[in-house]
Amino acid sequence: MSSGFSTLWREQGPSSLWRGWSGKFCGYGVQGGCKFGLYEYFKRLYSDVLVDYNRTSIFFLSSASAQIFADVALCPFESVKVRVQTQPHFAKGLSDGFPKVYTTEGLAGFYRGLWGRNLQFSMIMFSSFEHSVDLIYKKIVQKKKEDCSRVQQLGVTCLAAYAAGAVGTLISNPADNIVASLYNKKAENVIQAVKKIGLFNLFTRSLPVRITIVGPVITMQWLFYDTIKVLTGLKDVGDGHFEQ
Repeated sequence: MSSGFSTLWREQGPSSLWRGWSGKFCGYGVQGGCKFGLYEYFKRLYSDVLVDYNRTSIFFLSSASAQIFADVALCPFESVKVRVQTQPHFAKGLSDGFPKVYTTEGLAGFYRGLWGRNLQFSMIMFSSFEHSVDLIYKKIVQKKKEDCSRVQQLGVTCLAAYAAGAVGTLISNPADNIVASLYNKKAENVIQAVKKIGLFNLFTRSLPVRITIVGPVITMQWLFYDTIKVLTGLKDVGDGHFEQ
């Protein structure tokens, strides 16, 4: 991780550390709104329809359904961001990156190689988060959610979110490495990318960096989302639709 920072700084200057920020900011803003909002909708829908299914199945189905819509919204931004980061002379950002991708590759260029990149992450992340919240209240806090202060409740949210982000990152790391290889022109297809990267590197390459970055991002997303629900009077985490 430290060597990567120093190499980027030395070879491409400090600006390289911020390359692609606009795609990240806009893309994940749109994706987050779709993902979290639709997750609550689908969780309510599936829990009413699939009454005999266990909670984990509902979490998986709800997060997968929400993520499909979120990915459709995210992929164009992510496509430009990855190209900007891996191909320094491709474009400066979204304003010139969007038309360049469309001109050279058409609409399909915005979705190339981004198949299910975030799908498995969201399925694991949401399920891990929900179960982590239950575990923290039962084993660590050892109090009912209703008996905790708002600060304590948001603290549980942050702890569960960081754990869920780390677990989701571990599971989704292979897909992330494959996508980076495809956009960096190091492989022509998924099979070739897997062969070149190697099975061990597929799971471990860039993993510490991703956990370091993704953990706080997921924590802030859940904290922001949960705070909005608290301020607007909606149910926050721990007030699920399921009978305990």
